[in-house]
Amino acid sequence: MKTMQQIRGISAVCLLAVPLALSGCGLFGSESASIDAPPPEVEAQMLQTEGNNTLDSGVFGPVAQDDAQTAVKDSTKTKTAKATDKTTASGDRTTVYLEDGNGLLAPVSLNLPKSKDSSTLKNSLMALVNKGEYASSLPEGFQGILPAGTEVQSITVDKSNLAVVEFNSEFNNYDAADERKILEAITWTLTGQDDIKGVQFWVDGKKLTEMPLQGTPLDRPLSRTMGINLPKQGPSLMNSSAVTVYFSTTSPDGIQYYVPVTRFVPAGQEQLTAAINELIAGPESGDGLEMVMTQGTSLDSVEAGQNGVVTVSLNDDMFADGKEVPAELLESVVLTVAQNTEDALVQIRLNGKQSITDTDNVDYSKPVSEPEFLNELPL
Repeated sequence: MKTMQQIRGISAVCLLAVPLALSGCGLFGSESASIDAPPPEVEAQMLQTEGNNTLDSGVFGPVAQDDAQTAVKDSTKTKTAKATDKTTASGDRTTVYLEDGNGLLAPVSLNLPKSKDSSTLKNSLMALVNKGEYASSLPEGFQGILPAGTEVQSITVDKSNLAVVEFNSEFNNYDAADERKILEAITWTLTGQDDIKGVQFWVDGKKLTEMPLQGTPLDRPLSRTMGINLPKQGPSLMNSSAVTVYFSTTSPDGIQYYVPVTRFVPAGQEQLTAAINELIAGPESGDGLEMVMTQGTSLDSVEAGQNGVVTVSLNDDMFADGKEVPAELLESVVLTVAQNTEDALVQIRLNGKQSITDTDNVDYSKPVSEPEFLNELPL
């Protein structure tokens, strides 16, 4: 972290290779600290859009390839992304999306206590309940976004990988400003598990066709194409497409973690190229997220290989020798590529060099994959 803190101190400007024509009318609401929901017509368009967003899997670390060009995951671990068995002696490990101190939703990997009559899926949703039974299992500075008293009455997954969740009536007792954030937290939590592709909502035996306060449409299942942590302001969705990128920030205990943010880019841009350029552009001012790139970072190319490896070539004179590259710079690239592809393996080249070692002493000379469990923060 010290390396990136020094970089941020001297980086006054970001390089943006894919400029965005931002609208001054504030499409996504006011300049409040919270992230506001889009207007109904925009909401409907986003919720109906098909996309390539994928589920979390894998570990940060080298992936060896045999003579048949078959990728095999290695057991390499890092301090921010460890390979961990899903089931442990004390409970089931799962990743849930909690609200952090900046009002953003962040994936947090928890080892939830075992419950007699509850599944991992049900427990993961109960961890989202504010002041719920798992509140003591959440790291400092994070909280669930579902209203206090919410209960998961049932959850089933059909053959098409659709999760149908039924809540009690307390689910409806939320603040209107949190409506979209609630849907994002549930959808991203469930679609990160058991190959679930979509989520449908019921309350007390009745299917929801829209949310009760702001009227967010629920006439079809929600998926990750809805995005997460939308910008406060952005361009009109006309002739735009969405990409999701990962920035970093720190917990109250000073532990670094990653946060996904959905950005809108001009239609027609190659998706991965646009996503990496948004990563280089940096986070919005005032949202509590930190730069993962430097002022001098630029994108040379993004290439998809026949063996399922995506190669991202970056240039940055600050790291000419390819050593001691900030871990968050490289890891954010891996997370961003994986989110915008079909779980691709990632090869990173920096200044034309393939031999790259980050500040956590992880070797990036071979393709790597994203972590199975992201943001394992101490309680």
